[in-house]
Amino acid sequence: MRQLLTSIETPELGLVVLCGASGAGKSTFARRHFTDTEIVSSDQCRALVGDDETDQSVTGAAFELLHTIVDKRLELGRLTVIDATNVKAEDRKSLLEIARRTDVLATAIVFDLPLDLCLERNSSRPDRRTPEHAIRRQHASIRRGAKQLRKERFARVYTLGSAAELDSIEVVRTRLWNDRRDDAGPFDIIGDVHGCHVELLALLEQLGYDTTADPIVHPDGRRVVFLGDLVDRGPGVAEVLDVAMSMVDAGSALCILGNHENKLSRALAGRDVKVTHGLGESLEQLERRSPEFRERVTGFIDGLISHYVFDGGRLVVAHAGLPQRYHGRSSGRVRNIALYGDTDGETDEYGLPVRYQWAQDYRGTAAVVYGHTPVPDPEWVNNTICLDTGAVFGGELTAMRWPERQMVSVQAEREYYEPIRPLEAEVEPRLPRRLDISDVLGKRRIDTTLAGRVSIDADRSSAALEVMSRFAVDPRWLVHLPPTMAPVAASKRPDCLEHPDEAFAYFRKAGVSEVVCEEKHMGSRAVLVFASDAAAALARFGISNDDAGVIVTRTGRPFFSEPGLTGALLDRVRLAADAAGVWDRLGTDWLVVDAELLPWSAKSAELLRDVYAATGAAGAAVLDAGRRLVSDAMGRGIDLEALATRTTGRAEHLASYVDAYRRYCWDVDGVAGIEIAPFQLLAAEGEVLARRPHKWHLEQIDALIEQAPDVLRRTDRRFVDLSDGGSVQAANDWWYSLTQGGGEGMVVKPAASVAHAKGGLVLPGVKCRGRDYLRIIYGPEYLEPSNLERLRQRSLGRKTSLAQREFALGIEALDRFVANEHLHRVHECVFGVLALESEPVDPRL
Repeated sequence: MRQLLTSIETPELGLVVLCGASGAGKSTFARRHFTDTEIVSSDQCRALVGDDETDQSVTGAAFELLHTIVDKRLELGRLTVIDATNVKAEDRKSLLEIARRTDVLATAIVFDLPLDLCLERNSSRPDRRTPEHAIRRQHASIRRGAKQLRKERFARVYTLGSAAELDSIEVVRTRLWNDRRDDAGPFDIIGDVHGCHVELLALLEQLGYDTTADPIVHPDGRRVVFLGDLVDRGPGVAEVLDVAMSMVDAGSALCILGNHENKLSRALAGRDVKVTHGLGESLEQLERRSPEFRERVTGFIDGLISHYVFDGGRLVVAHAGLPQRYHGRSSGRVRNIALYGDTDGETDEYGLPVRYQWAQDYRGTAAVVYGHTPVPDPEWVNNTICLDTGAVFGGELTAMRWPERQMVSVQAEREYYEPIRPLEAEVEPRLPRRLDISDVLGKRRIDTTLAGRVSIDADRSSAALEVMSRFAVDPRWLVHLPPTMAPVAASKRPDCLEHPDEAFAYFRKAGVSEVVCEEKHMGSRAVLVFASDAAAALARFGISNDDAGVIVTRTGRPFFSEPGLTGALLDRVRLAADAAGVWDRLGTDWLVVDAELLPWSAKSAELLRDVYAATGAAGAAVLDAGRRLVSDAMGRGIDLEALATRTTGRAEHLASYVDAYRRYCWDVDGVAGIEIAPFQLLAAEGEVLARRPHKWHLEQIDALIEQAPDVLRRTDRRFVDLSDGGSVQAANDWWYSLTQGGGEGMVVKPAASVAHAKGGLVLPGVKCRGRDYLRIIYGPEYLEPSNLERLRQRSLGRKTSLAQREFALGIEALDRFVANEHLHRVHECVFGVLALESEPVDPRL
């Protein structure tokens, strides 16, 4: 007699197929245990395509729709329940094919209720009834085919045989074995050990584990994650297994299956396997241990799975790596790829399989850590990294600390096994990371850590693409564009449009207690992206031009058109970095630097000549002629005193305007005369430095400037305690001295660099410009009372929003680049900044 079921287990990600005749209670069961969006009903699909769920003439179209919905849901990782009769094997076959294609487990729930009950329920339906002969046929089909379901590749089959059982059953959602998203570590992920017991103990000690304890544990509760291939080739296979098994049993380690464990397990089970690639060493060493130990090893390997997903989906570990579409999935294909990599049967000149270089095309957000194919050094490629550094071949045994992403290695005592292929031959040249126009076109929604989701309109995306395709530097250099900067709110003081009071009030209201006021230079915004040398540029950016770097404008264009000028400037910055010890101090061989490049005329000579100088010359000519005419008329006795005064005042305004823009121009001869005023180190290897406080940045930059004062200009600054009236007044006085002496003004920033308030992200900085400089922006006579009053009504809302969104995108781009994500993920943010720049905002703000 069949034992009654009390519960049914369904995976959180998978396909659930309900099988049974009409009237068996499938729809009622589905609604009771699953959400409406999880259920895909054949009746509902008939209604969607034919307006009538009983219209059998549209069944073909309805099931075509049903299969499409199922395919998309499973592709997106959603549990999907099929509410249809599914009594024929051919009906179930198409659904199982979708499950196979999307690498999910399929569960069948069979409703084998008595025929009389199905007929009774059908007859009592008020809305629709299935013909009795159809129900009899369906019931007979499910009775005949129920025993075949287990042969149809269903992972689980449950049979419900009575109404009581149907009413009392509980559906339990279970996670797949590989789903450990709620486990954030911290972990120490160790690459292929291959029997190197001495090296394993040395590495564990270096990682801080107590190797004298049994089992080995970490005093701070860290855990090891073994990437598989513990066995074969090395002299301490049994000892390594002993360490790993005891740590796993104690909860201080996790382990995934490697291809060598898989083969060893088959050999221990008496299967016919080729004793190659070090398997003989494992079998020989295990033969010297007790049968109980070998049995324990067999059970341990049998319990290992192909991969794990950790830390909210941010970390995936798989022995041979795993493309994004297989993360958290379960199928034979996923297992094979996780163990062996993606191969097509071809072999190289060493007789080893040629594996698809999946990491070069990886676009996932999860970091994938793997081993399997030995490399001389671990290197991040598109947010993936291989930790097999060939310890058994005389290389190193490597671990990575997570979430720190810090590498720790120990050198092998000797070469225990001669590699078939030299380690150097394993290194594949880094290919250009592919970009696709579809990555940046159309309406975009970009998730950022600082400001949530940022939307980019389709027409703005097109505008950005136009600029990028025609003018931008090589995209591999383009990892950041700086945000626009909003001005302070209009001042209420009668003699100025902008004043520091409003800047301090903004940050005080946002809850910022300390700000830094930095001198605003008379130049153009520039971003320096460069490496310490050509080899470092090639390794990190996948490119090395003659300059091993670029200097770009806010729109990603090369700052200079003159050949050699960029390289000459970057060489001087590199020498300064060398002398100041920046590379060693930051542990990097590349930098991204935010700066101002002077003079303004170095980039905007044409603008100065054709717009500002032309305006000054035309105004001077008109006013000179006007003054002569007024003077002649007054000489004839006509009273034009008021007009003469007004004309003289306009001439003075114009003279101040000309003086203002002339301060931004001086002659340069190649590098001579050009100055770079760096004010923030944005990123280096392993860290987005832009999140560090401004005081740290200015200290680092001052050290650089000391080494190259001829090309690097210091940015003067004042730190201000907003609760201290004296500190605020001193900053106001400094601003007056700057602007009265012809300076542009200052930028006020939160001392902490990144700040949040209840209303969202605080602006990274606001500019407060001086009276004379604003003549360039608003015209010679903007200080006339009527003009000034009109300008006080300027709206800053759109500009402020733009600055916040662009800042969030700029930091997000750096986050993704530093995390070694695929270049398209970085460019999504860079394009976003450029796209936002095409929004209609008053360019004078």
